[in-house]
Amino acid sequence: MPLSTLKDRVRAATTEPPALDATVQSLAEDATTPVSAQLRKSAQAEGDDVADTAMTWLEQYGNDFTRALPSHIDVKAFLAAVRAALPGLVHCTPASLRQALLTCARFGLVPDGRHAVIKREGTTAVFVPMAQGYVELMYRSGRVGSVHVGLIHENDEWNFEPTAPAPLDFTHRPAVERSKKDRGPVILAYAFCWMTSGARSQVILLSREDAEEIRDEYSSAYRRAKESGAADSFWHTDFNKMWAKSALRRLHKVVPMSAELVALAKADDAGDAGEVQVIHAPEGETAGLVAEAEEAHERVEDGQGVEETRPGARPLLRKKSLPRRPQPVRTTREGRKKAAQKAAKHRR
Repeated sequence: MPLSTLKDRVRAATTEPPALDATVQSLAEDATTPVSAQLRKSAQAEGDDVADTAMTWLEQYGNDFTRALPSHIDVKAFLAAVRAALPGLVHCTPASLRQALLTCARFGLVPDGRHAVIKREGTTAVFVPMAQGYVELMYRSGRVGSVHVGLIHENDEWNFEPTAPAPLDFTHRPAVERSKKDRGPVILAYAFCWMTSGARSQVILLSREDAEEIRDEYSSAYRRAKESGAADSFWHTDFNKMWAKSALRRLHKVVPMSAELVALAKADDAGDAGEVQVIHAPEGETAGLVAEAEEAHERVEDGQGVEETRPGARPLLRKKSLPRRPQPVRTTREGRKKAAQKAAKHRR
């Protein structure tokens, strides 16, 4: 039966792989050779479509995907999205492809280009959650009622007055009656959410300069693509989407986070850095993610660690925490006696 909790899906994803038939046996024999190269060596696969044969191999792990996916996602729909993406992934190694797809399934995201993407970097398949994937996991926390993320164009009507009460502090009216050209270039990305309690979160605003600073400082994939001259990172090909995603990720600092949302951000960062996106998370790591999420939520409730970027604001501002009330110090009788003697000596 499909499992829905993070711990159950992590444990289920570590099961032994099933035996493969002769048609796709070569894919399992060498996990470091790209799928396409292995299939070209197989006489039985000669003449077959490489993506179709790779899909046949992946279907051998259907039970793994079923156990990793939450109950509301059908494994057939998941594999259908995988099939559509496979032509661009056949040069990836089988090991990295299976790991990236199982990681995607573990978070209950479909690699359809909206919620998540499986991207090829050299011969490595990398799981990349998109903005809608983050939104999906925010909804699953049970505390978020609606999430709003958008881009403001130069000729849109908008207003930001942080001292006004919500929702009067921020408004955006897109000039949808104009053509994309007439709306002008994008000048800001924003994100905010309404909680199920009826409260609204802080509004996160990111300028283009803010987005470029985030890209230059944190994206290893962008730096690798720039240095190699390939210019094929998402920051190169889909700058506006990454801009909006950055605003959404910064929103996580001011809204309650689930353990899955913390883990998703870690997997996203690991993939960008070219590191292994571990799907075999041990129980201790899961417990750590839960603790980290609860600690972040406590900081938000106390008004600490909140970051906000406004047009023209440099550097990013942080809310200061309120001073804590002094706690009474408990001492022993001997301690109080020594303190009295010290005070008497000081008065003399």
